[in-house]
Amino acid sequence: MKGLILSGGKGTRLRPLTFTSAKQLVPVANKPVLFYGIETLAAAGIRDIGVVVGNTHNEIKAAVGDGSRWNVSITYIPQDAPRGLAHAVLISEPFLGSEPFVMYLGDNLLANGIVPLVEEFKATKPAAQILLTPVSNPEQYGVAETEGDKVIRLVEKPKAPKSNLALVGVYMFGPEVFESVKRIKPSFRNELEITDAIQDLIDRNLVVLPHIVDGWWKDTGRMEDLLDANRLILGQLHTQIEGTVDNTSSIEGNVVIESGAIVENSVVHGPVIIGQNAQIRDAFIGPFTAIMSEVEIRGSEIECSIVMEGSRITGLTNRVTNSLIGRNVKIDQQPAKPATLRFMLGDRSEVGIL
Repeated sequence: MKGLILSGGKGTRLRPLTFTSAKQLVPVANKPVLFYGIETLAAAGIRDIGVVVGNTHNEIKAAVGDGSRWNVSITYIPQDAPRGLAHAVLISEPFLGSEPFVMYLGDNLLANGIVPLVEEFKATKPAAQILLTPVSNPEQYGVAETEGDKVIRLVEKPKAPKSNLALVGVYMFGPEVFESVKRIKPSFRNELEITDAIQDLIDRNLVVLPHIVDGWWKDTGRMEDLLDANRLILGQLHTQIEGTVDNTSSIEGNVVIESGAIVENSVVHGPVIIGQNAQIRDAFIGPFTAIMSEVEIRGSEIECSIVMEGSRITGLTNRVTNSLIGRNVKIDQQPAKPATLRFMLGDRSEVGIL
């Protein structure tokens, strides 16, 4: 069984951060989102993985490499533009051949992985197995209508949803899907929709099995979802201190401090992860914060946030919260004090607060 990870989207909902970085490489708990997908497939015993890439292909390749760190083989499949999930399947047929495969959206996270689902798929051999989860806003997703243990209809972003069961970004297909992706027409969005391809399987009286996801699922395409996923994964941390913590600092809860990091005269209230060679001085680092390598936080307070490599936050008199801060960002403060601070900043930003 092979794997197919889709990593070609533009990430418009995460701009300006994604003007300079692939959305699948935005970190959650100091690890790119894409890496979680590769780890999920590898844990399910999948060793041959195709990665569909778009205009950020060079960045994706530089980060992922040949897959050897996960004991998998990576093949890159170029897509000239985002033309829909079914189009990604279509162009991947030479790589996938006649084997069944798992298709995994590169910006998705699943709490409990897919090991039992892959085993179920191999045992039952349906044309497709789709993962579903109840959502409060089904009009923003592909939605499945079911009768008992059967899927009877799928609709992409319906204006009047008849179900609250959204398709999670993980699908399992047999080779029958290739005929379906060749039969369907582009949608009103001018994309080949995977929901239309699965509906074609249903219309051809082939078996499509639904599976309600056990545990949380996150589509990290928006800042709020990224921060929520960061919170959920940090909640699984266990304390590991490899950096330096002086005797005037306080470490509370589950905290990871990586090698070369320095914590001086500060309070770190976990769950928190502090990356290599970061410097935390005269600061408060609150729960659910992920600080990457080479970051400096001095004379400031921050919580429930993600701070990417090389950024510097100094001298803030208001606490930073619920923020996503890109690489090499500089935030400092002038004498006057604002009432509140909340940021979503792209790489190499500079913010002076008056």
